[in-house]
Amino acid sequence: MRLKHFQPEQGNDRRNDRRHDARRNDLRRDGHNVAHNVARNVARNIVRDGERGTALLEFAIGASLLCAAVFGALEVGRLLWVHNSLVDATRRAARYAVNRDMGGAAQSAARNMAVYGNATGTGQPLVQDLTPEQVSISYDNFKLGGGSVTVEIVGYDFNFVLPLVSQKLRLPAYKTSLTGENAGYVPTDIP
Repeated sequence: MRLKHFQPEQGNDRRNDRRHDARRNDLRRDGHNVAHNVARNVARNIVRDGERGTALLEFAIGASLLCAAVFGALEVGRLLWVHNSLVDATRRAARYAVNRDMGGAAQSAARNMAVYGNATGTGQPLVQDLTPEQVSISYDNFKLGGGSVTVEIVGYDFNFVLPLVSQKLRLPAYKTSLTGENAGYVPTDIP
């Protein structure tokens, strides 16, 4: 006995043949469209092949600009820190000099206060590459309760850390003037 569902149905084969024939006729009729579609797909693939690596190139350009901006911001921040430290150094030395006499030892101690933060001149400089020779101290009518002391830092060069920008930037002179207070005078008649 033969099973009916194992035998191919002839109606389905005819239907599939008609679809196949219709498709074939459409391709023959629209043959120029097929050639045009193939040419367009080939052109797209050529353009895509020409764009290979553009994402990597765009990333490289963007990353280099980002790194330059970040390192530039760090250098500007470091420059502002050095500027602030030099201003503070002149103030510290002027405060120290106002309360001392005009002798050579007091001037040397005031220079050390500007550079090292202590009168003895020991330790590391508070600002890199700052030396006592760059600190000048001048007195104008300096006396008890009058005159002024001027501390000035001149000739300081800021060194950039970035390897591509290995130049020095000469910073302007930093100057602080204070009026004389006790000029190092200690009264002896205080009980």
